[in-house]
Amino acid sequence: MSGHVRRSEIFRLPVFHFGKVTALLLSTIFLAGPTAAFAQGMQEGGRTLLRQGQTALDQRNYSRAVELLEQAYRILPNQLESVRLLVLAYLQAGAFAKAMDLGRRAASTWPQDPEIHHWLGLAYFKTGQNSEARDELQTSVKLDGAKAATHFDLALVLLTLKEYDPAAQQLQHTIDLQPSNAMAHLLLGRAYQNSNRSENAIHEFQTALRLDPDVPLGHYHLGFAYDALGHTERALAEYRTEVSRTPRNADVHYQYGRCLLESGDWKSAVKELERATALDGRNAEAFYQLGKAALLSGDSATAITALQRSVALNPRDPSTHYQLARALEQSGDDASAERERQRFVELKKSQPIIGGMATGRVQ
Repeated sequence: MSGHVRRSEIFRLPVFHFGKVTALLLSTIFLAGPTAAFAQGMQEGGRTLLRQGQTALDQRNYSRAVELLEQAYRILPNQLESVRLLVLAYLQAGAFAKAMDLGRRAASTWPQDPEIHHWLGLAYFKTGQNSEARDELQTSVKLDGAKAATHFDLALVLLTLKEYDPAAQQLQHTIDLQPSNAMAHLLLGRAYQNSNRSENAIHEFQTALRLDPDVPLGHYHLGFAYDALGHTERALAEYRTEVSRTPRNADVHYQYGRCLLESGDWKSAVKELERATALDGRNAEAFYQLGKAALLSGDSATAITALQRSVALNPRDPSTHYQLARALEQSGDDASAERERQRFVELKKSQPIIGGMATGRVQ
């Protein structure tokens, strides 16, 4: 009997194995069921957090958006939408280092996604890494050229890099997609102005103001374009309008004052240039123009103070020493005037490439 299985054992053996298999299957069902339900719940929770994070972004509650989207990312780390929104939230919240770190990893994982390259480009731009920003935004444009915002942001970077012709091309693409974008017309005007195409610039500035009368610095830029073409009265009118709209902008007062000086209205020029220097005490050119206007108005004391400040800010500008010598001579301080005149001559000789007057300005 030892080599044989008893009848009762034959009967029990399949029953025993069947019982083990059944128990195993049942345990798998009971274990897998809750696990699948749990995973599904986690996925749904992650999607809910994504929706809430998107809402926070729309409401410009960026710190809350980061909080929600970081939670969503922990649950859904491999979902493109989760990564996209978190990079954008970091960007909007000013967490540029985090935006760049996650953006670079995302761009490696999803190299064909234009939004990731767009947000990464903006993060580079915000941190002054303009060449890297240009590369990322150009990649985004190549992947999807139908988004006006990408062309516009690329144009901003190109303007910063002083690549005016490529910037103009991107702004024209922006306008083709969004004809009523006043800021795009304004920036296109700036690109033209910096490329010595003042007539084209005037057209773009006028279009921007027609589309949005409140477009920032619209009258200022239009005045500058008129000024460049020698249309002094039109330039003065635009500068005057801009001064009334943005009275705390030093550059506006400076350009208005400089234009007044060139028009021969020296006393009005002094007032505007004094405002410009009060708002920005680091602009050597504004102090130079103030000194020149004051000297022409017969106010040698104001001229000397302004020109000395200009010398302190930019001691190697020959023109300032020349004007300071004149102001000191007018005040009766001949010895100091002679020292400044000698300094002017020395600086002229040391800067032969620029020309006799060193700065190219009429003394």
